[in-house]
Amino acid sequence: MKEVNAVPDRHIRYAAIKAFGTKMAEGSSVQSHGVKMFSLMEKLEDLKAGLENDTYIDVILQSLPPSYDPFIVNYNMNGLEKSIHKLINMLVQYEATTDKFEPLRPVYC
Repeated sequence: MKEVNAVPDRHIRYAAIKAFGTKMAEGSSVQSHGVKMFSLMEKLEDLKAGLENDTYIDVILQSLPPSYDPFIVNYNMNGLEKSIHKLINMLVQYEATTDKFEPLRPVYC
């Protein structure tokens, strides 16, 4: 009986580590990243990982590049509690309204 349970545990652990280690590259599409993250979250749900929605939200927020820090601060300070779908939609809107795709220019003193 223990061997039967060991396989799903390994799958859950593998899927969780994959989701927790996923990072969005600076300048890439947040919508594509959101779809990828949602797919990983669904896989964890299918494996009955038993994680709460807040954990999934935190994993997504942690996977974002530094250009999304203002969004993350606002999200956390305002105590926003959204579904994963709503969070991804908010991120897409944020991406559309920011100039984060401009390359960083060095500042010389």
